[in-house]
Amino acid sequence: MDIRYANNPKDVKSYDTSRLREEFVMETLFVADELILTYSHADRFITGGALPVHHAIKLEAESKDMGAPYFLARRELGIINVGGPGKVTVDGEVYPMENKDCLYVGLGAQDVQFESTDASQPAKFYLNSTPAHKAYPTAKSPISEAAPVHLGSITSSNERTIYKYIHEKGIQSCQLVMGLTMLKPGNMWNTMPCHTHNRRMEVYFYFDMPEDAVVFHLMGEPTETRHLVIRNEQGLISPSWSIHSGVGTNNYTFIWGMAGENQDFDDMDMVAMKDLR
Repeated sequence: MDIRYANNPKDVKSYDTSRLREEFVMETLFVADELILTYSHADRFITGGALPVHHAIKLEAESKDMGAPYFLARRELGIINVGGPGKVTVDGEVYPMENKDCLYVGLGAQDVQFESTDASQPAKFYLNSTPAHKAYPTAKSPISEAAPVHLGSITSSNERTIYKYIHEKGIQSCQLVMGLTMLKPGNMWNTMPCHTHNRRMEVYFYFDMPEDAVVFHLMGEPTETRHLVIRNEQGLISPSWSIHSGVGTNNYTFIWGMAGENQDFDDMDMVAMKDLR
């Protein structure tokens, strides 16, 4: 498991590009038949990817890293499939997963395994996990049943649809909030005007991008912005003090996951365009 430590915004001002990427970017989340995990000390958030091709992959990590006898002994888990059809087995119960379907697995589940239906079109299970204090039931939300929220306009190049999966009025959890945003063709900007939310950190994962496309992800304090070049199926950690916005060379989709003091999606500290530096 890759370990990332929390960062003081005063220190981040002095980071060069390589240091920014080392601290915040997750370059590779999917490797065939492996489980890739990154542990952030910001709200103890774990981000991961499972790409089962030839065999099932079990959700597990070193007990020393977890501080617990098994992965979900003190945690909850959100899963979104960004690849071909597959299935997740939770303590013997099988959940078929199509592209962009979401599955929540609660505290206490001991055996979680990921499989693909077709090795030629393998499933790609993107994972977010946070500490939990209460057991909520495992629940699935296909994208076909998620309530879409349409925002933005083509005139501001940010016409997009938000799908909320794990949130106060959706799948119940202790603190994990998770969903995805799809930009319509011809739209490149996300989350602009931007905001921070000092009560929650956030993790972004960009996908459904051409291999030669990039997103210029904006981070940093509103008056000390930085940018990170992100490619298809790469993720990044956004501290609570940082803005999180971006513009791409094509339209794209991204998954957002949050953890912290509350689950209020609308609890944002908006940043006026005139205040960005």
